[in-house]
Amino acid sequence: MPDWILGDKFKTRYPHKGSIKTLWETRWKFACQKGVYPFHDGSYEDFEPIFHKLISENINDASTEEYTSTFLPIASELELRASEALNTGQTDRAIDLFRRAAVVYRISRFPYVDNTEPNSIKRTAFDRQKQAYLNSASRWDPPIQEVIVPHTNRAGKDGHQIPIYTRIPNNAGPNNPVPVVLIMTGLDGYRPDNSQRTHEITARGWAVVIAEIPGTADSPADPADPASPDRLWDSVFAYMATQPMLDIHQVVLWGLSAGGFYAIRAAHTHATRLRGAIAHGAGCHYFLDAEWLSRVDDHEYPFSITPGWAKKYGYDDVRRFAQEARKKFSLVETGIVDRPSCRLLLLNGIDDGITPIEDSLLLFRHGSPKEGRFFDGLPHMAYPDSLPVAYTWLEGILPSVAKYKN
Repeated sequence: MPDWILGDKFKTRYPHKGSIKTLWETRWKFACQKGVYPFHDGSYEDFEPIFHKLISENINDASTEEYTSTFLPIASELELRASEALNTGQTDRAIDLFRRAAVVYRISRFPYVDNTEPNSIKRTAFDRQKQAYLNSASRWDPPIQEVIVPHTNRAGKDGHQIPIYTRIPNNAGPNNPVPVVLIMTGLDGYRPDNSQRTHEITARGWAVVIAEIPGTADSPADPADPASPDRLWDSVFAYMATQPMLDIHQVVLWGLSAGGFYAIRAAHTHATRLRGAIAHGAGCHYFLDAEWLSRVDDHEYPFSITPGWAKKYGYDDVRRFAQEARKKFSLVETGIVDRPSCRLLLLNGIDDGITPIEDSLLLFRHGSPKEGRFFDGLPHMAYPDSLPVAYTWLEGILPSVAKYKN
């Protein structure tokens, strides 16, 4: 690309890169105090001593064991306190403490859990996050539950099982099946990282199904096979069709960040099964451009993103990823976006330095008409401004019970 819409920021190295102190003081401390991404569900009092230790010991690389291990004692202490609360009948307090522990584990396993390294400390932290989260969320009303779905459409190097989370609102029943929002997670945000979305969705009388995307977390899909997500969603749809409380004719996708790529793909490959799809912070073509990838590690993502991104698409070498991935995976070059699609809403910030806004705009030149809302001056995902737009759009295509009280 001769000129990126990001402008001068494209060649700018953001000041927090490589410094945990600057990251905390200029970005994450405020997010932590406000309880927003990536600290949603968390508590500032849990993180302040952790980042004090990281800064004092000059631990700047989140990919190291030293980084992750710094979080684990506080997470373990929170779990211990939660168990003690359960034993003394303080269920609400236990729910709160388990939730807080899960968030500490979340930040500890940033920026990526490599599912080819089952014995890594990041994998251990993720497994403990899931356990703590379900100890909390399984006690909510309505609860979040884990379901192990058989990958009935698996092929090649795909795994055999698809772990998903489900949350079914109290108004659902065999005689009253409800619409479904299928959330496709991202590069660093996985199944246990979507509490607020499940609150909002079930409050509208809809069910939530959360699944991880190829190459991340617990996804069984072969990350190196461009068609593996199609098989993955076929199996998830087959499972949903067996559930009498889910209305399989009223399904909308919501792909988050790296999951937005898969929402765009599924909006075309599974168009007849969907009422619509939201691609939120999505890439489809230019995000895999070699020039873009040469600078993306300098932008707003808290750490280097290309090592995890390469792994996520089945590459061990970042240089090969930059040279080959666009031709292999681009939804434009492979012709996916020239097929008919279901309704597709594109959301992002115009100043996105992770997935260029060009990728959203490009889609308006291919296939079926699209819908979009892009936010001046906002970075990747355009939080918080983009969220009300998403919920309003969903309300326009799914029958809802206005703020149903669960």
